Amino acid sequence: MTVQNRSEAQPLIAKPASVRIRNPRYALALLVVIYVLHNLDRQIINILAEPIRLDLGLRDWQVGIMTGLPFALFYATLGIPIARLAERGNRARIIAISVVVWSGFTAVCGLSQTFVQLILARIGVGIGEAGCTPAAHSLISDMVPREKRASALGAYSMGGPIGALLGMAIGGLLIDLWGWRSGFFVAAAPGLVLGALAAFTLHEPRTTQAPATQGVLPVPTFMEAMRELRACRTFWLFSAGAALQAVVLYGHGAFLGSFFFRNHGPELAQAAAGFGMKTAGFLGLAIGLISGLSGLVGAYAGGKLADRHVAATNPGAVATQVALFNILAAPIYIAAMLAPSANVALFLLIIPSLSYGMTYGPIFSVFQSVVQPRTRATAVAIYLLVANLLGLGVGPLLVGMVSDHLAREAHLGVAEGLRWSMVSSTLLGVVAAWFYWRARKHIVRDTVS
Repeated sequence: MTVQNRSEAQPLIAKPASVRIRNPRYALALLVVIYVLHNLDRQIINILAEPIRLDLGLRDWQVGIMTGLPFALFYATLGIPIARLAERGNRARIIAISVVVWSGFTAVCGLSQTFVQLILARIGVGIGEAGCTPAAHSLISDMVPREKRASALGAYSMGGPIGALLGMAIGGLLIDLWGWRSGFFVAAAPGLVLGALAAFTLHEPRTTQAPATQGVLPVPTFMEAMRELRACRTFWLFSAGAALQAVVLYGHGAFLGSFFFRNHGPELAQAAAGFGMKTAGFLGLAIGLISGLSGLVGAYAGGKLADRHVAATNPGAVATQVALFNILAAPIYIAAMLAPSANVALFLLIIPSLSYGMTYGPIFSVFQSVVQPRTRATAVAIYLLVANLLGLGVGPLLVGMVSDHLAREAHLGVAEGLRWSMVSSTLLGVVAAWFYWRARKHIVRDTVS
């Protein structure tokens, strides 16, 4: 939590301009909106994937590459040096620059004419987004006490499902109106405004801390931070679980629109006509509302529930909560993939979206609580390195490669090949639950801040 007592000594950094707003609620609200755009720009490609595949003549493994690996490599690896900068620098400024960079490259995605050009533009998006979450998590954790941390980070995590909702809904509607390229242009548009708001109104708490206060919490070197993390079993068990959970979420997210187009196309077209819509717009809106609203409720409720465990001095129950909701999601998701009707499949997706949402705040609060305050951004960056290289980098590629293999070698066709690829990958969520479950007995010992 931010130290409130101020010394008469001159601060290390000049006091912020009067335009900056120091209200934690405002800061959290702005960070949530930024995270919404972060996820909108990242997720909109999922509903655009099938039109892009058809337009550029791609295979499923290329769709998996396009939606995951190049983005993940730069997003995950650059997150570490940017996080080190965030440990000692102005986190508000880092977030502002990140927003502008990723928004600019999102617009470039819409200008791409080839697979290679699109990959390079996605790399740019990954570079920009690398600076957002580690700095934001560190900033939020400085603004709120530990007993409210899961709720605050759960609120920040609500930007994920909201961004997914808007990305799927807006992307689907724009496909029908002006084609897939327009989706990227619209997603990029708010970036300059949000970047300016972050730069000029978001308060950095360290700017009002005196030298004596700063001396109490020195910034550790990278090797010191890694030694601290290496000794923390909870961190690595949660990182392993979160990485496998990310393989499921990103792998499925990249192909969910394609799954419905291929397996339930005629039924969706008929349902869309009943609302005076076309298939892509209807599907994007349906998936967006289901995953967005369910994930939104889950993120809020999951953070509140986790904070109750901490308040009751039972932090081990946080790991139990995350494990159980991963287990609950798996069989329901498989049932959705095997459902003969699009309506049934969409309805069943509510439970996995809600369940996964219940894990976001608790997972992030654990990462912030098992390290010292000046190691928080680094801890998040290391977690994102593990989770995104496996989840975002491997997840879509794995689903795409298995889908191609089943379609051609097993002669299932592109529809059934994708269906069974998504069914089999869902089982990794059960393995993720096992890692979370093992972390229960270590959390109390490892919690330090």
